[in-house]
Amino acid sequence: MSIRPFLLYADRRLHIAAQPVEAVTESIRMIWDDMIDTMEAMPGVGLAAPQIGIMLRLAVVDASEKRGQAVRMANPEVLHASVQFRDYEEASPNLPGVSARISRPRAVTVRFLNDQGEIEDRDFVGLWATSVQHQIDHLNGRLYVDHLTPLRRKMLVTKSAKLAKRG
Repeated sequence: MSIRPFLLYADRRLHIAAQPVEAVTESIRMIWDDMIDTMEAMPGVGLAAPQIGIMLRLAVVDASEKRGQAVRMANPEVLHASVQFRDYEEASPNLPGVSARISRPRAVTVRFLNDQGEIEDRDFVGLWATSVQHQIDHLNGRLYVDHLTPLRRKMLVTKSAKLAKRG
């Protein structure tokens, strides 16, 4: 298992949809393990494979307080979203040094292939729901800044690029 480097916002791969996973294999499980190690090193509450240059519809989420509860997902899709929204300050290692308050459904029901290769439907609430939706955005070639106005997005992208050059 290893910690993988993150792509930066300008990388074209972050802005295109990832490919579906055909089956959960040992190599998919190894990618998930690396993703969890990478997520824990951030530290963060979720990670999508395109963030580290793997163009597959894979995500991991762990919004538990004690950690070690990561949910491994292949091909996640939202089946149902609550009408009640929740604001959360979101960030991404692909756009370091900046964040923005994003409003998303407070709860979602998601269907995905789990680590056993079985279809699973699971409800996520609160920070778990926010993180799952954030990761699905990545799988669809979107980042949290795509939920902002064009001007606000440009300001954050420019600020992040300046911070990256300094540092």
